[in-house]
Amino acid sequence: MKQPVALTIAGSDSCGGAGMQADLRVFAALGTRGVSVVAAVTAQSPKRVRAVEAVKPAMVREQLAAVFEGTKPKAAKTGMLLTARNVEVIAEWFTNRRLPLVVDPVMFSTSGTVLLKPSALKALQKKLLPVAKLVTPNVPEAEALTGLFIREPEDMRVAARALYEKHGCAVLVKGGHLRGLNEAVDVLFDGREEWLLSLPRVKGSGMHGTGCVYSAAITAGLVKGLSLLKAVEQGKEFVTREMIKCE
Repeated sequence: MKQPVALTIAGSDSCGGAGMQADLRVFAALGTRGVSVVAAVTAQSPKRVRAVEAVKPAMVREQLAAVFEGTKPKAAKTGMLLTARNVEVIAEWFTNRRLPLVVDPVMFSTSGTVLLKPSALKALQKKLLPVAKLVTPNVPEAEALTGLFIREPEDMRVAARALYEKHGCAVLVKGGHLRGLNEAVDVLFDGREEWLLSLPRVKGSGMHGTGCVYSAAITAGLVKGLSLLKAVEQGKEFVTREMIKCE
């Protein structure tokens, strides 16, 4: 039997720990065939990003056309997109396609480099999130998207509901950045039901690209026909196992 196809639209990470390279590795590990569209290129090590450059919007569009000409992805995810025009091209592509789209709103590198320009953040909010099935912000990203301060799980619940009300897609707020908790707590809200997902916090992990791995594992679950909740549970368990390996 042919493997179902998962699509990643993301940045290329030259050290291989995050971005498109991480997504494709996760897809393969979870039994899906990965295809890719490169939206930006980075020169980075596990410690810092040295340089970032966007792929031209026309090339992003041509890559999308080539992928869909040759395969039939069952679900897709976005990662680092960098520019407003690339966000707009992707939003236009998915507007009339009934394909589950997971948006990982990558805004900053671990070392602090900006990976989503201010104009691109506005385009993501206005055009991409309304066509997404799920958005997966961490705490700083959820704060940037909502303007709220998030200091505890209750704040994550408020942010998830605010994002759903504004954009209409399901929301997974990831609480790994919260301090003082022994559990890694995430909140999933789909507009009707809310779930609190909790696993023991992995301390001291040197893993790079956890958000990419998490969202890619969720996408792989959707490709294989899992419900949103089951796909998110799979993603959380998968990224936790990967972090333990890096302790």
